[in-house]
Amino acid sequence: MKRLLVALVTACTVATFFVVVGQDQALSGPKQGQVVRRAATGDLKPAEITTTTSDGKTVTRTLPFFSNATLQAVQDALNVAAGEDRLEGADAGGDIANTDFSDIGGTKATLGCAKRDSAGNTRVNQDCSFRRQAEEDITYNPANSNNIVGGQNDSRVGYNQCGIDYSTDNGQSWGDLLPPFRQHENAPDFDGPSAVNPNRNTIAGDAGTYHTYDAGSDPAIAVDSQGRAFFSCVTFDIFYNASALYVTQSPKGADGAFYFNVPSSITRTPTKRFLVVEDNSPVIFHDKNMISADRYESSPNRDNVYVTWTVFKLDCTSGYCESPIYGSMSTDHALTWSTPEEISGAADALCFFGNFFKPSLNPHKCNFDQGSYSVALPNGDLEVIFNNGNTPAGNPNGQQLGVHCKPTGSSSAGTAHLNCATPAKVGDDIIAGEPLCNFGRGPEECIPGAFIRTNDFPRITKDNTQNNHLQAVWQDYRNGEYDIQISISTDGGLTWTEKGTVNPDTGLDHYFAAVDQSPSKGDRIGVSYYRTERVPNENTTPTGGFAPGQPGVQARNSDYVLAGGTGGATPYDFTVLSPAFPPPNGAQAGFNGDYSGLTINRSEEAHPIWSDTRNFDPYAPANGVTNDEDIFSDKVSLPNGVGKAGPGTIGKN
Repeated sequence: MKRLLVALVTACTVATFFVVVGQDQALSGPKQGQVVRRAATGDLKPAEITTTTSDGKTVTRTLPFFSNATLQAVQDALNVAAGEDRLEGADAGGDIANTDFSDIGGTKATLGCAKRDSAGNTRVNQDCSFRRQAEEDITYNPANSNNIVGGQNDSRVGYNQCGIDYSTDNGQSWGDLLPPFRQHENAPDFDGPSAVNPNRNTIAGDAGTYHTYDAGSDPAIAVDSQGRAFFSCVTFDIFYNASALYVTQSPKGADGAFYFNVPSSITRTPTKRFLVVEDNSPVIFHDKNMISADRYESSPNRDNVYVTWTVFKLDCTSGYCESPIYGSMSTDHALTWSTPEEISGAADALCFFGNFFKPSLNPHKCNFDQGSYSVALPNGDLEVIFNNGNTPAGNPNGQQLGVHCKPTGSSSAGTAHLNCATPAKVGDDIIAGEPLCNFGRGPEECIPGAFIRTNDFPRITKDNTQNNHLQAVWQDYRNGEYDIQISISTDGGLTWTEKGTVNPDTGLDHYFAAVDQSPSKGDRIGVSYYRTERVPNENTTPTGGFAPGQPGVQARNSDYVLAGGTGGATPYDFTVLSPAFPPPNGAQAGFNGDYSGLTINRSEEAHPIWSDTRNFDPYAPANGVTNDEDIFSDKVSLPNGVGKAGPGTIGKN
C-alpha cells in the first residue's frame, strides 16, 4: 500500500496538476462489478496524481490501493502468480505432463510433515501439500500462558483463506484449522436494526449476492482475560463486489482449537452473529483488519473486543475518494458488533487534502489510510495507530498517526461507541528513495532481493508495568535501506517521541516488524522482523520497477531475527532465529505476507512467528513451487543489551 503523497498549490510550487486513473477507474457502466478481481489482474490500477511545479518539474504520486494480501489472495484464486501463470497446486497441467510420478512413495524424500521441522524451529501449519502459508499473527492466553494462538493466510484449499493455529504446550507442538465461516452468504440487505441487534453492520446496504464468500485474508487474533480467543478475517468474492469482516469466538476451555460458526445470512439470523460488517457494492471495499481485547481485570471495559480496518470508498468521479480507518466493538464476546464508525478523524496541523477528491469533505480529514493496529489499556481506553498519507504539500513522505479512544456503551443494546480523539503523530514514515518492483500491475513498494511486496504499516504494544507507556514500530527508508523505527508514548498515546532505529546492523533490508512487551519485566521490549540481502543499486529503481532477471532480484537470501531492548535505548541487540532461506518462487513468488507476529507470554520468554521457504519440494515443479512457504515459531529468551552497529550478514548476528 502506497500512501497518498499530494503536492498541490503553494506559493512556490504547483503550476498545473492532473488526476491520472487506472483503466475504467471511475467504476461506471457495466464494468462496475468485480472491482478487486480487476485490481488483482492489473486491469484496474491505483490512481495517480501528477503535479507540475513552476520550474517544470513533474512529480507523480500513487494513491492508496487494496492491500497486498487481498490482491495476492485474488491472484491465487485466479491462478495468476507474480512471475508465472501456473497453478499453485498439484494440477498444474503443463508441469504434470512432464513429471515422472512412477516413484511416488519410492525413492524421493517427500518431505512429509515430520521432516519439515528443521534448524531447531517448530513448524506451525500442519498442511504439507506445498501450498503457501504466509502473513502471521500470534498472542497468548492470559488465563493460561501455555496456550498460544495464531493465524496466517492459508491457500491449502486453492482459494486463499485465513488459517488458525493453536498450541496448548507453550509452543512445543501446534494444531491448525480453517475458520468456520464458509456457510455464511453475503446478504447486507438482510441487515438492519432490530430488537435483537440494534446495530447496522453494513455501510452501503446493497442487495446481497446470497453466495458464500470465495476467499479470505488478513488473519488477526486476540484473547480476553478469561481465555476466550477471537479470530478476525476479511472475506470477499472474486467475481462480485462482496466483501465482509467477521470475528468469531473460541470459548473458554477450547484454547483456540474450536471456533463458533459464522451463521448463514439467508436464514435471516436476527443477530448477525460474529459479523462486523459486509457489503456488496462497487464503491465500498473492506480491507486490512486487526483486533485487540481488553484483558485487564481492573478495566471498566474488561473483555471488550475491538476491531479496526480500512474502508475503501470509490464513489468519486476519479474512482478513489478516500480510505479512512473504521472501528467497531463488541461487549458480548463477539456475538454482536457495534455499528461501524469512522475513527481516523481530522487534524488541522497534520492532515491535508482530505477533500481533494470530494470537495464536501473536511480538507484536514486524515483519510488516506491503511494498516491500522490497536491496543487496549488498563483504564479501559483504546489506542489505534495507522499509516497515513495526508502529509503537507512538498512533503514526499507519509506518517504514522494514532487516535486515543474512550469506548463506552453496549454493543448488544446498540449504544456502543469508540469516542476517538483527534489524531496525534506517532512518527514519520520516510519512503523517498525506496525501491519499487513490478509484479504485473506496475511498480509497487518491495524488497527486491526477495522480490516480495512490502509496506510500512505500524505495530503497537503496551508496557504492562507502566499503565500509560506504549511502543510503536514500523519500517521506513530514512537510512537508505529498510530499517525498523520505534516511537514511545508515556501518556497513553496522546503524544509520541521517536527513539531511533531498532536494528543495529546495516547493509540489509529489515521489514515486517512485530512488537510485544514483557508481562512482568519493566519496559523490556521484543521486536522481531525479516532481513534480506540487498541488490546492486537498490536505491535507484529502474524504469518500470525491479523485475526478476535483473542483478540480484529474486536471488537474495533472507532470515528472521528477534531483537530485545529496554524502552527507547536503541539500537537493540538481536539473535537470528531461522536458517537463511531463498526467495518465494514459482506460483508463490512475490508474496511473503503483509506482516509477521510476536508474543511474550511470561517474563522474557518470546514466541515469534514467521513464514519462510526452507522446505524444498522434491517433485518441483509439479506443485508450482520449488520452495514451499511454511509457518515457523520458536521459544526464545529476549536478547539483552544494546546492539553493536556494523554490517549485517544473513544467518548470523
